[in-house]
Amino acid sequence: MVPFGGWEMPLSYPWGTVAEHRACRETAVAFDVSHLGTVRVEGASAFDHLQSSLSNDLRRISTGRAQYTHLLDVDGSVTDDIIVWWVDDERFDVMPNASNTSRVVAAIGGEDVTTERAIIAIQGPEARTRLTAVSAEAARVHRFAVARFTWEGVPCLVAGTGYTGEEGVEVAVPAEAAEAFWAAVIATGVTPAGLGARDTLRLEAGLPLHGHELGPGITPLQAGLGWVVGWDKGDFTGRSALEEEKAAGPARRLRGVVADGRQPLRDGATVQVGGHEVGVLTSGNFSPMRGCGIGLALIEADARLLDGDAVTVVHRDRERPANLVRPPLWPVREEE
Repeated sequence: MVPFGGWEMPLSYPWGTVAEHRACRETAVAFDVSHLGTVRVEGASAFDHLQSSLSNDLRRISTGRAQYTHLLDVDGSVTDDIIVWWVDDERFDVMPNASNTSRVVAAIGGEDVTTERAIIAIQGPEARTRLTAVSAEAARVHRFAVARFTWEGVPCLVAGTGYTGEEGVEVAVPAEAAEAFWAAVIATGVTPAGLGARDTLRLEAGLPLHGHELGPGITPLQAGLGWVVGWDKGDFTGRSALEEEKAAGPARRLRGVVADGRQPLRDGATVQVGGHEVGVLTSGNFSPMRGCGIGLALIEADARLLDGDAVTVVHRDRERPANLVRPPLWPVREEE
């Protein structure tokens, strides 16, 4: 157990991070991600309020759907990345990162109901099959859809979302029923997994982590997430700054890095070409599926590097040969 965003969270279980990671890629795992926030925004003005507060365009979805979006600062950098669950016409459950919940409430209003529920993510190619034994209704939810269901007489919510690059769902269960629901899921043969595997899985999938690929000074355009910006809607916080950056072109862009050898890459390492620094690793680790060090890095646009180009990763004066690749880092792209 480790402290994380004000919570005590499981880093790994006795079988270890690599085994948990592989279980997610090959069968199914369950994560307790109750540290994620839930900010409930309700009322007749909820849609308009979120539409003017967040970067994505809610008109792209409808009731019963989920959407990935950003809360931006006035300079266009990402204050937080968020999943919005559009539960019904006048109810939105906004899901920020653990450490940002109070910041999101301050920016968009609403009620922090985080402590009223637990969030359990069931992920992997067998996730829905295993979950069917617990709730066939929950297992049927489509990707990025949101649905109500009842389990053992308890009202719950489920969304076809996740943070692993695999098929799966995330279930919001009232806090008093969470332990029993978790036990029912694990009884189907689903493997418990901790934060360690969650990080290596999302890194292989090329998914950003706030505080690493997103945060102060990093915009959606730099992170390769321009699709999260609703250019065709009205004004929202950070829009002017993003328009200026779009017109000029981002000064740096997020790229994948695959190193030679099994030693993990580490965030903060520099990326160099010919002895000149061209970027910095925002995340790094060992890839259990590729069997080598991998990372994500912000690379200067002026370096004019292409996917497949050779670079050198330098950490504590130690040099590692590597190549740039286009995320995701797993499964391996044919062009690699």
